[in-house]
Amino acid sequence: MKDAPQVQAARVTPLTCSGHTRPVTHLHFSGEVFISACKDGNPMLRDATTGDWIGTFIGHKGATWSAKLSQGTADKAVTGSADFSAKVWDTYSGQPTHSFSHNHIVRSVDFDGEANRVATGGQEKLVRIFDVRQGDTAVDEYAGHEGNIRSVVWQKGHGSEDRVLITADDRCIRYWDVRAGGKELHKWDTPNYPAQPITSLEQSRSFICVTAGKSVFFIDPQSREVTKQVDTDYDVSSVSLNPAMDKFVTGGSTELWVRVYDFATGTEQEVYKGHHGPIHTVEYSPDGGLYATGSEDGTIRLWKAVSGPYGLWN
Repeated sequence: MKDAPQVQAARVTPLTCSGHTRPVTHLHFSGEVFISACKDGNPMLRDATTGDWIGTFIGHKGATWSAKLSQGTADKAVTGSADFSAKVWDTYSGQPTHSFSHNHIVRSVDFDGEANRVATGGQEKLVRIFDVRQGDTAVDEYAGHEGNIRSVVWQKGHGSEDRVLITADDRCIRYWDVRAGGKELHKWDTPNYPAQPITSLEQSRSFICVTAGKSVFFIDPQSREVTKQVDTDYDVSSVSLNPAMDKFVTGGSTELWVRVYDFATGTEQEVYKGHHGPIHTVEYSPDGGLYATGSEDGTIRLWKAVSGPYGLWN
């Protein structure tokens, strides 16, 4: 087992991953790889350390808004698209194994912990549950959101046992009990709607991480209360907390900067520019050695987050 990386102090040049032809909308790491969703409709799989291209998933006929890998093994991928479908892929063959039809754009997708079930959400304002062991028809759906669903996260760990599904539209987050047929467990309203709508929702090891307007919220997954709120002076599009839980990185929807913060104090520590368009998505690698950013400019950039040699940085 390799030693845990140390926090980096010096500035470094990011690695640029080309290949997409339109804005990159979502990134997700698992194991030794990561996947990117893009408005060009062609999700890509890459090496998590070097960014080297591994393969492209061909099959969608519209922009892909969301892409997730199965937990740990990364042997499956799921993608949500503007072609009114979500697809499950074999990451070794690159072939689709399931295609789930919808009546409108699918904005977000996620696997449960065993990658047997898929949750979807989007412009229909409905949460749908599919079971890959039971064909391509939804086994359940939950109504309640009044706006388009932006994010779907299947809560993993924290004693949830894949029981809790968390979804967000632009004004609220809803927690659903999957085993109770979609019973709503809790609802959290963003404090400054409509001026500052929710823009992203992701799960880190210990928090539900939310961006809304110019603020970042870290929500305890068990109490479902906001543990920390960090306010900025720009519109935040995405946030990722590193595995050590001492730093987090943000991207902005109206600026080109990547910003790194100290988690304990909420103070900005590093600011980098490399993209030529707003940043739609950010995520740390599982070991915290780097973080990836995806932009309106159609590129993915990898930024070293540790001291000393790492990957292609020597």
